[in-house]
Amino acid sequence: MSSIVPLISSGVAGPLGVLHLPRLWQKASLEARGKLAAGYPGCGKGYDQMVLDALGLDREATLKYIAGNRPSYIQFEAWVSAQPGVKLGAATIDGLNAAIRGYNHTDDTRKGILSANGLPDDAKAFKDAVNLNNLDDWFEFWTAELK
Repeated sequence: MSSIVPLISSGVAGPLGVLHLPRLWQKASLEARGKLAAGYPGCGKGYDQMVLDALGLDREATLKYIAGNRPSYIQFEAWVSAQPGVKLGAATIDGLNAAIRGYNHTDDTRKGILSANGLPDDAKAFKDAVNLNNLDDWFEFWTAELK
């Protein structure tokens, strides 16, 4: 069975406007089918948990829905919207999106990602986790599929 590096960025939002939600769906869906590349959590403690917590979604119920129903992304958003107590107001989404955009990795993580990509850790280097994670994903994809 093939494994797939998730390439939907945390900086991408679907129609609900929630950053990272499409990536969470993709990773959880791939993991549920045994297709997620090694080293990637189907639902981790970082951005994944930030999204679940901010929206008021139950982690286990969300993962169970994805695994059991194999929803398209739009079907997943519809399920999210229908959850009791879900928080989809503009203030919640704007706050979550700002937190995602504003999160920076530790210095060691940043240096490791930049180094793996042959990039210097200088004033021009990405500091934010969204762009660093993109570099990491692209490197992992290249290593697994194109190298």
